Amino acid sequence: MKRRDFLQYTGLTSASILVPGFLKAFDYRGLELNGKRLVIVQLSGGNDGLNTLVPFRNDLYYTARPKIAIPQNEVLKLNDDAGFHPALSGFKKLYDEGLMGIYNSVGYPNPDRSHFRSMDIWHTASNSDEYYTAGWIGRLLDSNCPGSENSWYAMEVDDTLSLAMKGQNRSGFAVKDPSKLKQLLNDPFYANLQVDAQIKEANTELAFLYKTMASTRAGAEYILDTVQKRSLNSVYPQHEFGKSMKQIATLINNGIGSKIFYTGLSGFDTHIRQTESQARLLQVVGDSIYQFCSDLKASGNMNDTVIMVFSEFGRRVKQNASNGTDHGTANQVYIIGGGLKRHGIYNQMTDLSMLDNGDLIHTMDFRNIYATLLDKVIGINSTEILQRKFDPLDFV
Repeated sequence: MKRRDFLQYTGLTSASILVPGFLKAFDYRGLELNGKRLVIVQLSGGNDGLNTLVPFRNDLYYTARPKIAIPQNEVLKLNDDAGFHPALSGFKKLYDEGLMGIYNSVGYPNPDRSHFRSMDIWHTASNSDEYYTAGWIGRLLDSNCPGSENSWYAMEVDDTLSLAMKGQNRSGFAVKDPSKLKQLLNDPFYANLQVDAQIKEANTELAFLYKTMASTRAGAEYILDTVQKRSLNSVYPQHEFGKSMKQIATLINNGIGSKIFYTGLSGFDTHIRQTESQARLLQVVGDSIYQFCSDLKASGNMNDTVIMVFSEFGRRVKQNASNGTDHGTANQVYIIGGGLKRHGIYNQMTDLSMLDNGDLIHTMDFRNIYATLLDKVIGINSTEILQRKFDPLDFV
């Protein structure tokens, strides 16, 4: 198996790899990574932005959505023109506390309506006519920035890695349940496996495999050691996303050196009966992220954390015949953190009188947000990672 194929298949340090016990783990104890950390939340399926941040004073909104528009008296109002879906009380609290900024009309030129293709574009920061095999975070890991050689530098709370987290030579660490890492580390077959030292040190694909597995073992030991230090007693929604956010909060509050965390939830492809399904999902998102921020504030970690919430596209302006919405284009991106330079709605609400064949028109490229996160949060030149120049914004 070629090195690149191995990386793409395994995600480099996926917790599904069982590691030979004879390989010496890297020394991770006492590691400290200074600076801010980034938490990325992916809402898969194309969340309907117009029913998330509602333009409740816009008659065009209610005309286009006679059955699924959020009634004006139910909107959690942020100003005279816009407010949150009533299920997003958690987001409303964060907004009122000055911890949230919102960008409207975020997208990219020549948008693609396919879930898979559009998500690939967001994951790789490519143009719509380009096809990359490494994600934007994976390229960050490949760049040899300080700390990126550690397998736990970027963690995804899932069984597999997203394309965003995969590089050509390094990738993030995928683990859905850190408590199960003990089973990986104690596997008797691999613990007793032996190999000739010459093979282990050779410049071969087999040697590369062993080195990768050693890195995985080191990451597994480090994460398990960190998560077991102290548990959180706070209550999150009884949902996989709530569990994921609690795991990330536990790791951060226990002092893990990871710089990037990635998680998300699916189900936002609301072609039918959108009202009920989106409300249920938004409740989980808002309550989970609010509790996450509360835990980080209590431990003094909120000011060093920036959260980005995105979806691969929005929905069309008009509702469909099934009381849902179909695949659209531009959407909101939510930025949450204790160290934001400013909070609130950063740019104008989407102009519903200026559409492209019934679709919202993007006025901001999502890669300007990525450039800001890379330059100002991670602390690495974004042009190198994004492979072109995008001007950073001023939210951090």
